[in-house]
Amino acid sequence: MLDIIGDVHGCYEELVTLTMQLDYEWTSGVPIHSSGRKLVFLGDLTDRGPDSLSVIRVVTKLIQQNQAYYCPGNHCNKLYRYMIGRKVQQKHGLETTVAELNELPLIERNDIKLDFITLYEKAPLYLVLDDGNLIVAHAGIPEHLVGQTGKKVTTFVLYGDITGESHPNGMPVRRDWASEYRGESIVVYGHTPVSEPRWLNHTVNIDTGCVFGGNLTALSYPELKTTSVSSSMPYVEEKFKSFE
Repeated sequence: MLDIIGDVHGCYEELVTLTMQLDYEWTSGVPIHSSGRKLVFLGDLTDRGPDSLSVIRVVTKLIQQNQAYYCPGNHCNKLYRYMIGRKVQQKHGLETTVAELNELPLIERNDIKLDFITLYEKAPLYLVLDDGNLIVAHAGIPEHLVGQTGKKVTTFVLYGDITGESHPNGMPVRRDWASEYRGESIVVYGHTPVSEPRWLNHTVNIDTGCVFGGNLTALSYPELKTTSVSSSMPYVEEKFKSFE
C-alpha cells in the first residue's frame, strides 16, 4: 500500500496538507500512516519552492526509518553535484535552495548536505515495486529499459526522452514516450508539469505543477486513486505541457 507523491519542489506546506488528506499523522516531524502505508517520492524534492530544506529533512528521515521510498529527479542530481563541489550553474531553481542553505549556521548546513548526499547516493535510479507490477521513475522509463542501468537509462529517467532542442519558453523538447509505452507494469512519473494527472498506456504523470501554481498530487497504489491539493504559489500557465 503506497502513496506516490509528484514533484514537490520545495512546497513543504502542500506536502504536509496532502499527506494529512491521505490520513498520515505527523509524528516526530514525519508523516506516518497507521495502516502501514508508505510514501514514495519520485524526485525533484527541491528548488523553486519556498522550503526545500524542510522537504529534504522529512524525506531523509523517512528513508532512514524505512518508512518511504525515493528515487531522484534532475533537480536532485544537480543539487547533489553542487553539494559535492562540482561546478553547476545556480539557476532554474537551484539558486533558491542554495540561498536556503546559506542562511543556515555552518554545522547545520554541513549536516543537511551530508544527509542529502547520502540520500542521493543510496537511491536507485528508479523504483521497481510490487514484484515489478509498479515502476516509479522521475521522468518515466520505456519498457525495454526496465531492469537496466547506465548512462542512457540515467539520462532518460532524469530528463525524459529529450531531443536536444528547446521550446520558445526554454523548456526542452521531449518525445512523448508514454504514447509508445506497451509494457504491462504501471509506470508512475512526473518531471513534465500537466494540469491534471495524465493516464496513458499503463503510465500516469502526476506532476501537476505545484511549484507553478497547480496542485501537488499523490497516486494511491494499488487503488490507482489520485488525491490533489492546491498550490499556494502563483499560477504560471506557460509551464504546463499540453498534449492536445
